Amino acid sequence: MAEVQMGKNSEASSDLAVNGTESKAKPEEKSNADPYAGLTAKQIKNKKKRERQKQKKREEKARLAAEKKAKQAAGGEAGETASELPSEENSGVASNGAQKADSKQIGEFGEGKKKKRKRKKKKAGGEEDTKALKGNLNFPEIKMRVIGTQDVSRGEKKKQTYPPTIPLPVMYDKYPVGELMDHPGNFNTYRVTSEEKRAADKLQESMYNEIREAAEAHRQTRKYAQRFIKPGMSMIDIVQRIEACSERLIRKDGLKRGWGFPTGCSINNVAAHYTPNYGDTTVLKQKDVVKLDFGTQINGHIIDCAFTIAFDPMFDKLLEAVQDATNTGIKEAGIDVRLCDIGEAIQEVMESYEVTIDNKTYQVKSISNLNGHSIGSYQIHAGKSVPIVKGRDATKMEEGEMYAIETFGSTGKGVVHEDMACSHYMKNFDAPYRQLRSRKSKQLLSHIDKNFGTLAFCRRWLEDQGQKGYLMALKELCDNDIVRKYPPLCDRPGSYTAQFEHTILLRPTCKEVVSRGDDY
Repeated sequence: MAEVQMGKNSEASSDLAVNGTESKAKPEEKSNADPYAGLTAKQIKNKKKRERQKQKKREEKARLAAEKKAKQAAGGEAGETASELPSEENSGVASNGAQKADSKQIGEFGEGKKKKRKRKKKKAGGEEDTKALKGNLNFPEIKMRVIGTQDVSRGEKKKQTYPPTIPLPVMYDKYPVGELMDHPGNFNTYRVTSEEKRAADKLQESMYNEIREAAEAHRQTRKYAQRFIKPGMSMIDIVQRIEACSERLIRKDGLKRGWGFPTGCSINNVAAHYTPNYGDTTVLKQKDVVKLDFGTQINGHIIDCAFTIAFDPMFDKLLEAVQDATNTGIKEAGIDVRLCDIGEAIQEVMESYEVTIDNKTYQVKSISNLNGHSIGSYQIHAGKSVPIVKGRDATKMEEGEMYAIETFGSTGKGVVHEDMACSHYMKNFDAPYRQLRSRKSKQLLSHIDKNFGTLAFCRRWLEDQGQKGYLMALKELCDNDIVRKYPPLCDRPGSYTAQFEHTILLRPTCKEVVSRGDDY
């Protein structure tokens, strides 16, 4: 690392020398003249300020170029980077020279010079963003060994950009259908050909399209996340970029459409419900296993979908076990199927896997006190739980229901407990009326009703919306059972957990895995 850092410093110095030489080429012609002659004190002050800004911009450009070269060298493309950087530097120098020539023609302090400078800066910034984006695409996608990398057309009229910027209505006339599967059991075979069930299916087409739009927004957001996430990034940066992309694709509009719940990014032994609060400086490391769990919703129809990313190949079997268990749960689920039977099938598959981590072999265990769940309108947990171990609820699934089929595997005890600072909160769906003492508590409750309703939220979102000094008010709402807190759920320290999850819709004629994508 020391050698790389030294290389970066020396490159930055050489780049500054080149830019510095170019920027001072014209003043040397007038070296005998006072550059500030005939100017007022205010004009001299402004001129010096602009010179400092130009010098700062040159230093920043040199630093970015040095970082880009070092990162691409780490990705095995040092030779290609070496051939590209000089042309970038030369183009930057030429741009600086052209800018000076234009400004000289327009006038020393004219308005035209200011407008020209702004246009040049904007253009240069766009070029730097494009080059930085190309640099990110050159990183080896080592995190994609278990998650698929194929890019299959789903009937879109126009291909999405990276990062995603094209609205979904521009890409699709009709949103793509998820994976279709028959309901299990001989007692469900009639549903495929029944005219009555087909008619009932067609009546819900409008609702299905809203669900599929939310699912497509989730697919494209997570595909973007799978490309940009890498070790060394702060967790708060990761979740904010995911949420910004999701918000843009879903076309956020109050409670009508937007986020389903906060972006979970639980690491290693933390299985669920962790998202960083402001001030959290956690950084993603090479040997971390991170669970990304986020949701989208349109008119209360929530897509709850999650996946796990690991950079070290020794975690591959852990991820394969959980992904296989989730697919088994999806296969077993269906109308009139008992929830306990799904849990038994999931556990059998999950615990048939072993994983070797740091030369020690562990059996992958189902986390017994975590479950999948039914999903209702504006209600992420609608009452029914889908276990991932045997011997639980014998309640049956019913026609028209939506479920989040999610499984968790662990190398630890297979049991989680609440730990760490809480970040997730949600208003109770059947919240009782309580007389609140504090005016701040009343104001906060009104804000939650307006912006989140009964959807989950986090402290970051409250602060982003201008809430200050709200912690005592939030505590009062929790104490009165109006709002419920959801702290991070952790297995024993030193263990590793993984999660995969999909949302399924139990249609009258078939089962649709609405969140299924090319990745998993």
